[in-house]
Amino acid sequence: MSGRESGGWMRGVRQTFARLPSLRMSRVPDAPTLPVRDLWPGDPTLGARLLKGELTAGNSVRVLQPGGWNDSSGSAVLRAAAHSFTWLRDLRALGTDAARQRARMLVSEWIAASQLDAVASRPDVMGARIAAWLGHYDFFAASADDAFRQRLMGRLVGDARALAAALPAEEGQARALTALKGLVAAAVALPDQGSFLTRALRFLPQELNRQILPDGSHIERSPASHLAALQDLTEIRALLQAAQATPPAGLGPSIEKLAVALRMLRHGDGGLALFNGTKEETSSLVDLVLTQAGRAARAPSQLVEGGFHRLQAGRSVLLLDTGAPPPPGLDANAHAGTLSFELSIGRDRLIVNCGAAPAAMSEWRDALRATAAHSTLIIGDMSSSEIKPEGLGRRPERVEVQRQEASGAHWLEASHDGWLKPLGALHRRRLYVAESGDDIRGEDVVEAATPQAFTIRFHLHPTVQASLQQDGEAALLRLPGGAGWRFRAEGAQVTLEESIYMGGTEPRRTEQIVLSCDAGEVQQVKWAITKVG
Repeated sequence: MSGRESGGWMRGVRQTFARLPSLRMSRVPDAPTLPVRDLWPGDPTLGARLLKGELTAGNSVRVLQPGGWNDSSGSAVLRAAAHSFTWLRDLRALGTDAARQRARMLVSEWIAASQLDAVASRPDVMGARIAAWLGHYDFFAASADDAFRQRLMGRLVGDARALAAALPAEEGQARALTALKGLVAAAVALPDQGSFLTRALRFLPQELNRQILPDGSHIERSPASHLAALQDLTEIRALLQAAQATPPAGLGPSIEKLAVALRMLRHGDGGLALFNGTKEETSSLVDLVLTQAGRAARAPSQLVEGGFHRLQAGRSVLLLDTGAPPPPGLDANAHAGTLSFELSIGRDRLIVNCGAAPAAMSEWRDALRATAAHSTLIIGDMSSSEIKPEGLGRRPERVEVQRQEASGAHWLEASHDGWLKPLGALHRRRLYVAESGDDIRGEDVVEAATPQAFTIRFHLHPTVQASLQQDGEAALLRLPGGAGWRFRAEGAQVTLEESIYMGGTEPRRTEQIVLSCDAGEVQQVKWAITKVG
């Protein structure tokens, strides 16, 4: 039996014994000893959909209905979202008695279910559920009858014991911070459970070292995972403060590093860049998370270990992915978007990636992970990384980048070898942003002994209006506020094609500028995006 198999077997044994009634020696408390407060706002629109029995997560919908808690159909991400109960904050945001009754009914049905989907017992899902139930206890449980509260508290104690037994989470589980957050919440809210806190604080330092890179980036290289990790750690710190417990020495510095790095991954509208499974998020949520993290700092221009660059001049912000994909085991949501970029002008997004649908079934999810869904070059129809259900197969192994700045202008040159083994080709991208931010130029080159047919895509945000000019070498782009920008290309014809945007709360139709090049001798295209007037 291997070390990993042995560890998994021991966790299973511990969880089995933790759930045995004969081992629950302490009395089930009548209510939480200390209140636990959920720090994040809900969405009343999503709460209204929950009243109709519809859970929305990751641009996908799942029906919540009696007897459906053992339903294992649909993606694991969507099923985990259902069993995590983090959506209680959306019902709470409604603030109505109907929302309270709906929350209580769904929790009661879940507890009473004779069989549950296996995803409900995942450490991160258990941790999220424990934190959600305790964080919204005053909303849905405090005014309930004694029988409901006893069932709830009994299940909380049982789940907390099972969670403690399940730690440490599997090495490849990047959401182990959520599991630890749930155990800390249980330790704070449930009396005579000091062992929960001891166990959580035993594993927290190693997770901080494993997940947070020296520059403050999250190891998954996903702004979404980055934000989630910062939220979890901020909650853990608040819980430890409430319990007057001493935090690990690395907790504060880790929160500070994550917060500084997160600022680098924001566009001018305050939302997040759409790399590796991320959606925009609202600027108010990102602001709140950064406020809770504390200590404001200026956004860095690059994240060396994380592999992202920020070229900011005037009102323009260009964010570029210059890193190799995350390691196997941490790449389940990774995209084949190496050297893709996004561009925003003030609060308007101009060039974007298509976004993500992590909770969707594989066809949609993987289509959005492919290189063609990103604003970068693709050779033939082959993505720069091989898309697999469990993560990535073939991938860029070497991504090189050089950057210079002078008098407020930026030059950057980057390359990756994602196509080197199958096609013998290297992609090189050069970018220039003028001091004013009104002149952005690029050059894409395919270096290969055998000429390759390639396409360069520039996906437009849905709010951008695009029209081709008569010569077929340029397109006029109009931002919502009326400002005009011209896209020109040399070495390829400019065309407009349909695209889709999954970076917001729902799918939206949009367009993309496409530059197509045959397998000719010239493997180079120059392009420019300049302000009109």
